[in-house]
Amino acid sequence: MINEIELLENNKIYIVGSIASTPVFNHQIYGESFYNITIEVQRLSKQTDMVPVLISDHLLDISLLRIGTIIEIKGQVRSYNNLDKTEKKRLVVNIFAREAKILESIEGIDSFNDAFFDSFICKEPNFRITPFGREICDLLIAVNRAYKKSDYIPCICWGRNARYCENMQVGTRLKIWGRFQSRQYEKKDQYGNIITKTAYEVSVIKLEKAEEDK
Repeated sequence: MINEIELLENNKIYIVGSIASTPVFNHQIYGESFYNITIEVQRLSKQTDMVPVLISDHLLDISLLRIGTIIEIKGQVRSYNNLDKTEKKRLVVNIFAREAKILESIEGIDSFNDAFFDSFICKEPNFRITPFGREICDLLIAVNRAYKKSDYIPCICWGRNARYCENMQVGTRLKIWGRFQSRQYEKKDQYGNIITKTAYEVSVIKLEKAEEDK
């Protein structure tokens, strides 16, 4: 039987970046208030990812969360279904902060974005080659959470990792290491207008099949 500590260990993320939005109240439960913020996280390529985070006022004084402030977050990637304006279910993905700390600078930090999951494939992998000749494979993984819940996390694999998981079956248990990223794309709405949307996913750096528990 999986205990709560193991469930905390199968979904871990660490990010460091600068706050890019003012806190917006989300909800309150048992006197604890939760707020949405966006954190701008730098890649090695100097590009940035805009990462949505849900943070509790029990972790930090919310008044300290000012735009431009450098913050360190340790937590989990979470997901839930939300109905859009057309009543279609849409998977919403964000980071649930379990620890948070304000930093003076990013000096000495060599990694700004690390994620790990012990997960199961819950949708048939989608392998394809882009117009630029890059091999990629989209995965949707399920990560168990307490109270018999699961988080569904989109992942994207590249090159040999994409080929490795191309023919994997639904239910395959995988350990995945990567980084959480934001990606903008264009889509036509119901009136034919082109709109820009943002997808949140994990860019896979390493993956391996996990041994099933006896």
